[in-house]
Amino acid sequence: MTPLSRREFLATTVPGAVLGAEALRASPYNWPLGFQIFPLRMQIDKDFRGTMKQVADAGFQTVELLSPWYNKHNFGLADMEKYSGKEIQSILGDLGLKAVGAHVDMTECRGEELPKIIQWAKDRNLNQICVPSLDGPTRPPDNTLDTVKKLADEYNHAGEMSAKAGLKQGLHTEGFELSLIDGKRVFDHLFSYLDKRYVRFQFQMSTLGQGLVAADYFTQHPGWFLSMHLQDVDMKTEVPGRNGRGASHPQVAIGKGSIDWVRTFQAAKTGGVENFFVEQSLELAKEGVPFLKSLKV
Repeated sequence: MTPLSRREFLATTVPGAVLGAEALRASPYNWPLGFQIFPLRMQIDKDFRGTMKQVADAGFQTVELLSPWYNKHNFGLADMEKYSGKEIQSILGDLGLKAVGAHVDMTECRGEELPKIIQWAKDRNLNQICVPSLDGPTRPPDNTLDTVKKLADEYNHAGEMSAKAGLKQGLHTEGFELSLIDGKRVFDHLFSYLDKRYVRFQFQMSTLGQGLVAADYFTQHPGWFLSMHLQDVDMKTEVPGRNGRGASHPQVAIGKGSIDWVRTFQAAKTGGVENFFVEQSLELAKEGVPFLKSLKV
C-alpha cells in the first residue's frame, strides 16, 4: 500500500481536515504562516525536499521562493533548480506547503528577461513576485531624483506587464531604498513616482533598526503594501559594527523584541498587506511560530 502524503492525509481524514483548518485560523486574519527561503539557501543547495520538510514541520504553510538569478550568482539552491515548477509545487504540496510568491532580481524585470521571469512565476503557479531593490546608486553624484524617477518608471512597466499576466509586484525596503536624497529616504520619494495600480511594497520589519516603523507607514500610506518580511529586533541591545559599519541591533525571535506586533498587524490591513513571510534562521523562525499562532489583533 502506498503511504499517504501529508497533503493527502489532511485532505482525506476528518481529524486531519480539522487540524488543517485550525492551523489556517491560527494566525492574524487567518493568514497562512509564510517563510522566505533565503536563510536556508545553502541547505536547499543540497536537499530541497528535506529542507522544505523542516519548514513544514516548524509549522509554516506557505513559502516565498527565489528566482534563478540567485542560483546563477552563487547563492546556492542547486537542488531546487533541477525541478520544474510543477514538480516544485508537487513536492511542497506533499509536505503541506504551497509556494505563493518569489523574490526576483531587478535585472530579471528588464527587457527580454521580463517575459521570461513572468513565465517562470506562472509555471510555479505564483501569485506575486517581489524585487529586493531597484539597485540604484546610493551616493552622490549619481543618486539623484532623476535616477529614482527613471528606475521607478522602469519598475512601473514591469508591474504593468506582470499585472496583465495575473501577477502582483512588490518592492522590498532595503539597500538603495534606504539611501538618502535631499535628506529624504529613496523609499519615501518612491511614493511619488511608483504607480500603485501595478506595484506596491513589501515591508522589511528589521528596518526598525534604521528607524522605519511599519505601523506608521501602513497608516500613512493606505493600500501601498502587498506583503511583509517578518523579523523582530531587540532595540535595547547594540552589537558592535564591523568593517567600518556602525553598531546594529540583534534580531530575535518574533514576539521577543521591540516591535509592537498587535499595532503592526492592525495597521497592516490599512496598508493593504495580504500576506507575510518570516525571514530568519529556522531556529529563530520556529521560536516565533507559537507567538504568531496565538497573536490576537
